[in-house]
Amino acid sequence: MLKNYFKITWRNLTRHRSYAIINILGLAIGIAACLLILQYVYYELSYDQFHTKKDRVYRVIQDRYDNGKLSTQWAAGAFAAGRNFKDAFPEIEDYVSMTGRGASVIKEGERIIKLERTYFASESFFRLFSYPLVQGDPQTALKELNSAVISESSAKKLFGTEKALGKTIRINQNNSYTITGVMKDIPENSHMTADVLLSYSTFIKQVGPDNNPDNAWDWDGCFTYVLLKPGTDVKALEKKLTPLVAQKNGDSWKQFNASASFYLQPVTDIHLYSNRMIEFKANGDGKTVYLLLGIAFFVVIIAWVNYINLATAKAVGRAREVGIRKAIGSQRSQLIFQFLFESALLNAIALFVALLIILAVLPAFNRMTGMDLGLGLLAGKNFMLPFFGLFLLGTFLSGIYPALVLSSFNPITVLKGTMVSTGRGALLRKSLVVFQFTASLFLLIGTLTVSRQISYMQGQELGMNIDQTLVVRGPIVTGPDSLFAGKTNAFTNELLKIPAISKVAVSSSIPGEPVGWNAGGIRLISAPENTQKQFRVIAVDYEYIDLMGLKLIGGRKFSRDFGDKKGVIFNEAGLKLMGFDKPEEIIGKDIFFWGDTLTVHGIVGNFHQQSLRDAFEPLILRLIPEMRGYYSVKVKAADVSQTLTAVRKSWDNFFPGNTFEYFFLDEHFNDQYNADRRFGQVFGIFTCMAILVACLGLFGLASFTTIQKTKEIGIRKVLGASVPSILRLLYKEFAVLIVVAFLVATPVSWYAASQWLQGYAFRINVQQGLFLIPFMIMMVVALLTVSIQTVRAALANPVTSLRTE
Repeated sequence: MLKNYFKITWRNLTRHRSYAIINILGLAIGIAACLLILQYVYYELSYDQFHTKKDRVYRVIQDRYDNGKLSTQWAAGAFAAGRNFKDAFPEIEDYVSMTGRGASVIKEGERIIKLERTYFASESFFRLFSYPLVQGDPQTALKELNSAVISESSAKKLFGTEKALGKTIRINQNNSYTITGVMKDIPENSHMTADVLLSYSTFIKQVGPDNNPDNAWDWDGCFTYVLLKPGTDVKALEKKLTPLVAQKNGDSWKQFNASASFYLQPVTDIHLYSNRMIEFKANGDGKTVYLLLGIAFFVVIIAWVNYINLATAKAVGRAREVGIRKAIGSQRSQLIFQFLFESALLNAIALFVALLIILAVLPAFNRMTGMDLGLGLLAGKNFMLPFFGLFLLGTFLSGIYPALVLSSFNPITVLKGTMVSTGRGALLRKSLVVFQFTASLFLLIGTLTVSRQISYMQGQELGMNIDQTLVVRGPIVTGPDSLFAGKTNAFTNELLKIPAISKVAVSSSIPGEPVGWNAGGIRLISAPENTQKQFRVIAVDYEYIDLMGLKLIGGRKFSRDFGDKKGVIFNEAGLKLMGFDKPEEIIGKDIFFWGDTLTVHGIVGNFHQQSLRDAFEPLILRLIPEMRGYYSVKVKAADVSQTLTAVRKSWDNFFPGNTFEYFFLDEHFNDQYNADRRFGQVFGIFTCMAILVACLGLFGLASFTTIQKTKEIGIRKVLGASVPSILRLLYKEFAVLIVVAFLVATPVSWYAASQWLQGYAFRINVQQGLFLIPFMIMMVVALLTVSIQTVRAALANPVTSLRTE
C-alpha cells in the first residue's frame, strides 16, 4: 500500500514540477529560517540554565529613591545585604557576596598578563554556581586568605602545560595569592564573567576592621546572591527584605530624604530582563528574543499556508482522480492517508533542502548574530527535536485540510465534470493569502521601524565632538598616587610634542560607557541635609571640556589660571536636579560632596554619555587632574598609523609592563548600537525570507487562477478587450487582498512599533510613511509576482485560449 502511495505521489510531483518546486522551495526556506531563529532563541534562553540549583538561586537587586523618586537601579548594591539577610531569614540556605577588583596585572616569574575581570568572591561561590573546577576543591578553594581561583585559559597563559595549583602569583605587584583552584572558563551563556576569583576574606582584611562591609548599607557595588531552601515562598520572602533594611538603616537614609527597596531576581532571568547599574556585562532583551521567536513561526506558517493554498487550488484538477478512486471502492480514510502521505513526502524533501540551506548560510548567520554555532548543532537534541517537530507538525497542518477537501468530493458530481467551474475553497484561499500578506506587512513595517530608529540614533547630535579622538586605557599603577600624577603629567606633555596631536585630556569615564562613579548626598552647603541628591560623577582634568567639545552655557571651564583645585561643573540635567532653572542661580555656590566642599564653576549643555536609548542623566564633572582612567587624544586624520606608533613609544617609556590598549572614540560609541544593528539585520533578512515564501505561494496561486480564467480571457479578447484591461481584471483580485491585509496589519503594527520604541528615550515618531512604504513595496512585489503569469495569459492567442479544455 505504501509503495502504491509513493508511486502516485511521485508521479504527481514529476507531472506538476512547477507546483512541486514552489511547494518544496517555500517549505524549505520557511523551515530553514525557523530552525535558525530557534537556535538563536534557544541560545538566548539558555543563559544560566546549566546551574544545578538554578531554580533556587536569586540575585538581590536594589532600587534607590531620592526625594521619593527612583534615582538608581543597582545590580550590585549594598555590601551588608548578604550576611544580614542570611542571619535574619531561615528561608535562605546560603549566600555569595562578590565585588569587582578591576583590571589586574598578574605576574608569575617573568610571565605577565593583564586580566580585566577580577573579582572577590565569598567561599560559598562554588556551592551556589555550577562552574566546575579542573584543579582544586570547590568547597575550600575560596576559604583562606590570599587564595585565588583562576580560569583555565588564564592558567594556560601563565603556566602553559604546568600544573597551576599551589603556585603563587602577584597581582599588581603588591599582593601575593596562592592558586587554590583552576575553573573551566565561564561559558558565554552566563550572565557572569570572571577570569580570576579572589577570596572575599582577603577583601575584608584589605578594607580594614573600621570598614566592615557586612555593616555597610550605604556602600554599593556588591553582587549578592542567595540560595533559598526548597519550597520557599519567594514573594513572601521578598516582602520581608525592605522592612528589615529600613529597620537597620532607615534613620541614616531619612536624614538624606532617601530610601531603598530590595528584590529577588531569578538568576535565569538576569540576561534577558536586567539592565541595571554595574552589570557583569551587557545583557540581552527578552522582548527582542520573543519577537524573533514570533518571526520564526510566522515564516514557517506562511510556508504551510502556501501548501494549503496551492493544494486546495489544485483540488479541482484532481477531482476526477478522486471520483474514479471512490467509484472503484477507495475508502475516504484511504484517500486522506494518501494525501497526508503526499504532504509528508513534500515536507521530507523540503527538510532535506532546508538542511542544505542551513549549511550554506550558517557562517553568515553566526557573523550576523555574534553566535558561534558549529555544524555540530545539527546532531544536537536542541536542533533535532525542532527539526522532527516541524516535520510532523508541518505534515499534519499543511496536509490535513487539503486531504479532507479532496477526499470529500462526490464521485458522481466530479465525473460529470461539474466541479470544473466551482469556486469551492476560494474564500479559504483568499483568507490565507490575506494572512500571509498581513504577516509579511507586519514584518516589513517592523524592519523599517528598526532601521529608521538606528539611523535616527546614529545621526543625532551628541552634544559633543568625538571625531578624531584616540582613547588609550589608563595603566594599572601600583605605586603612590603622587608618583602616578607625575607620570600622567609627563606623559600628556610628551604626547603634545607629537605634531599630529592637538589636545590630550584625562577622565575617569568616556562617552559610550556607563559612568561608574555614583555619588549620593550632594547638596548645596547652605541647604538642609534632606535636600541631598544623587549624581553620576566623571572625574576630568582641565582639558576635558575643550577636547570633547562640550558646550558651556553658563559660568566658566576649569582653569589653571584661576588656581582651580576643588571645582565641579554640572550638566543641564544636573542643574534641574539641584532645583535651578538658570545657570547663574548656582554658579559660584559651594556644594557638599562626601565631606568635602566644592565650588560650582559652570554648566555645560546635556550630552549623550551613552546611546540614545538612555535619557540625559544628571552629571557632575569633578576636577581631578591626576584621575586614573582614560587618556583622550585629538589626532589629525593624516598619518594615523605613524601617530599611533609615536603614542605607543611614549607609553612604553612611561608605563613599562602595561598593555597598550587603544580605540577610536567614534567607533567605540557606535559599538553601543551593535545589538540593535544585529537585531535589525536578523529582522530584515527573515522578513525578506517571509516575503519570498509568500510570493512563491502567490506565484503558484496566480498560475492556477490564470489557467482557470484562460477561456474567459480568450472570449474577452475576441470581444475586443485590450491587454491592459485584462491585466486589470487579473490584478484586481490580488490587489484587493493586499489592501485588506494592509488594513489588518496597520493597527497591529502601529501598536507593536510603539511598544518597541518605548525602550528608547530618544526615538522616532510613528508616522504614516512607516506603513505606506511597506504597503507600496508589497503591492509592487505582489503584482510583479502575479504578472509573470498574467501577462503571458493576457498576450496569448485567443484561439489557443478558447481551445483549452
